[in-house]
Amino acid sequence: MNNNQFIEFMDNAQMYDLTMRLSVHTPPWPSYMPLGVQYFKRIAGAHMGQGANGQIITTSNHVGTHMDGEIHFYPAGRSIGNVPLREWVGPGVVVDISKDVSDYSLYTPKMITDKVEVRKGDILIINTGYHRYSWDQKTGDEIRYFVMHPGPSPDFDDWCEKMKIKWIGVDCGSADHPMNTIIRTWHPGRFQECDAKMKKVYGKSFDEIFPLKKYYQVMHLKLFPKGIVHAENLAGDIAKLGSTRAWIGCFPLRGIELESSMCRIVAWLPPKTKKPARKKAAKK
Repeated sequence: MNNNQFIEFMDNAQMYDLTMRLSVHTPPWPSYMPLGVQYFKRIAGAHMGQGANGQIITTSNHVGTHMDGEIHFYPAGRSIGNVPLREWVGPGVVVDISKDVSDYSLYTPKMITDKVEVRKGDILIINTGYHRYSWDQKTGDEIRYFVMHPGPSPDFDDWCEKMKIKWIGVDCGSADHPMNTIIRTWHPGRFQECDAKMKKVYGKSFDEIFPLKKYYQVMHLKLFPKGIVHAENLAGDIAKLGSTRAWIGCFPLRGIELESSMCRIVAWLPPKTKKPARKKAAKK
C-alpha cells in the first residue's frame, strides 16, 4: 500500500468517538474539582478595536473522559507527557458486556473473551452499559454511575497483567469496583446493598471475595507500576461498536507534569464496503 492508498483508506475508515461530552455540568470523580469555564475577554470588549473571545478553565484532571496516568498512584512512574504517543494508540478490542452486568456485579475475563478475541498487548475498551447513566443522558443518574457500576472480578488484574494489556478504558466512574474505592466509606448504605447482592449471587460477602488489603483500588495500585493504566468515563459512540476488534487511539495532553489528563478517545474500523448493484433480469 503506497501513501495515496493509505490516505484514501483512512479517509474512508469508520471513526467512532468514545468521549464523554464535556461541560461545567460534567461531574468529576467524587470530591475532585469540577470544570470551570470563564471568559476573560470577548469580541466586543476590546478598547482599541475588535477583540477576540478568550477563556480560562480551571479543573482537576479527572472530569469527563480522562486517562489516569502512572504517577496518579505511583510516584516513580511516568507522567502523562512522558509516555510515548505510540503507547496510546494501537490494536485492541471493544467489548459490550452491558447485558451481562448490573448494579454492583462483577465482570470476568471470560465475559470478555467469550465475545471477542483478545491478543497480548491489546488495548481493552469495556462497555458495561453504564454510560447510559452519565450526566448528559435522559437516564442520567450520578449515584448509579459512580457508586453502583459493575467492577472487575478478583482475577481480572492478574489476567490484564498476563495479557500485557496496553491500557484499559471503561464507560463508568472507575476501572475498580466502586466498593474497592473510598466510595465504600462515603456510601455505607450502598456498601450494605452491594454486600447483600454478593452474598445472594456469589455466596460470599464482599470482603470475603475482595480482602481489602489485597484488592483496595487494585486496578490502580497494582497495575500502574506495571505500566497498565486506564481511562475512565468513556461514552459517545461506544454502544455503536458492539464487540469487535478495532484500531484505538487515546490523545491526552502532552503535559510533562500531569498525573492524569482529560483526553479524546477514538476507535477506527475498516471502510464499509458497498454491495454490488443487483443486475436486473433480462426481459424475455
